[in-house]
Amino acid sequence: MLNLLSRPLVRVVDRYLPDPYVLVLILTIVVMAAAMLVEGHGPGAVIEMWGDGFWSLLQFSMQMLLVLVAGFMMASTPVVRRALAMLATKAKSPSSAIVMVTLISLAASWINWGFGLVVGALFAKELARLVRVDYRLLVASAYSGFLVWHGGLAGSIPLSVATPGHPFESLIGVISTTDSTFSFYNMAIVIALFIAVPLVNRAMLPSEADSVYVDPAKLGDETVKDTKPERPAEWLETTPYLSWVIGVAGLYWLASYFFGGGSLSLNVVNFLFLTLAILLHGTPRRLLDSLAEGIGGAAGIVIQFPFYAGIMGIMVASGLAATISDAMVSLATERTFPFWTFLSAGIVNFFVPSGGGQWAVQAPVVLPAALELGVDPARAAMAVAWGDAWTNMIQPFWALPILGIAGLRAKDIMGFCVMHLLIGGAIIAIGLTFL
Repeated sequence: MLNLLSRPLVRVVDRYLPDPYVLVLILTIVVMAAAMLVEGHGPGAVIEMWGDGFWSLLQFSMQMLLVLVAGFMMASTPVVRRALAMLATKAKSPSSAIVMVTLISLAASWINWGFGLVVGALFAKELARLVRVDYRLLVASAYSGFLVWHGGLAGSIPLSVATPGHPFESLIGVISTTDSTFSFYNMAIVIALFIAVPLVNRAMLPSEADSVYVDPAKLGDETVKDTKPERPAEWLETTPYLSWVIGVAGLYWLASYFFGGGSLSLNVVNFLFLTLAILLHGTPRRLLDSLAEGIGGAAGIVIQFPFYAGIMGIMVASGLAATISDAMVSLATERTFPFWTFLSAGIVNFFVPSGGGQWAVQAPVVLPAALELGVDPARAAMAVAWGDAWTNMIQPFWALPILGIAGLRAKDIMGFCVMHLLIGGAIIAIGLTFL
């Protein structure tokens, strides 16, 4: 049944969804027009907002580049390639391959979203080398695990409100992750998605005639080959001693950080990936050759992230994001407040695709309204978090790293992801409203 429903969605998306760069240009123009028509700002003022925000995500852009290239470098080491290959041999059919990549991606994304994106994409490529399965659905299944990230250990909103001194502490105090991430309703949503998402992906398997396969030879062999040094400079590039010193120093810092009570963050995950890549490649030359191969998939991040930063600048400075949130929240009662907050967050996420940035925009509207209606602030915060994660299924911004690794375009996978938007959205909405 889902196969029949997903087939026309895949065709429509393939026909009409433009390249993500074209999409971000369209979104920029739409937001500019909305800021003028809805908020009453002049064209010059809106363009200034856009330009002022254009470079506000430079640090984040570099972090995302490192998520991609450091993860790629780590996975191109012989030991990791062997581990992925060994796990991939357990898949004996297209159905089992789809279920396995989905579960691996779900688990990894719940731990950390950057980790989940990289692991899911790399495991999908390894499975495609061994199992004849629709490559589009395989990569879409890897991306679908990203749906649970904001309900997991590295969710930026629950971690923010659990940190003393957060911007809204005077309003709601410090909210423990026991009341957000590890609350009954949140864990119930996560468990339900762990069951539903693999089943949905398996049910969407196209027929043989409709499937699109990939030639395993075109996936490349990321294992870097050794070359014999002929000059002193080449000896330095091919000796493992420098890598060992730096790698051990990195492991020492990581051990001190975690034993000192540190938690996962994007910077820490990148540091971990890079340290392991340095150690497992063994020599600087192997690492640099792997980097040269993996950096090609990062082009989309370089050109698109500044435009999303510009969109976010308009949404925040013009008041458009607050207007959208306010309009949705005004429809709510105590019972329906989480649902309307979730829905508004899903809409805002198209234009402010950053969990932390979105919370900064929506919290000043959502939290006072929640307190006025008698809604638990923790549930209100998680409604924003889940809204942010929900529409990522059709927001190509976050798919860029996984698409870069897999070698696909956004329109190749987004038709399948629409099903997760619909089914996952229903599961999340029910959990937030009734549990």
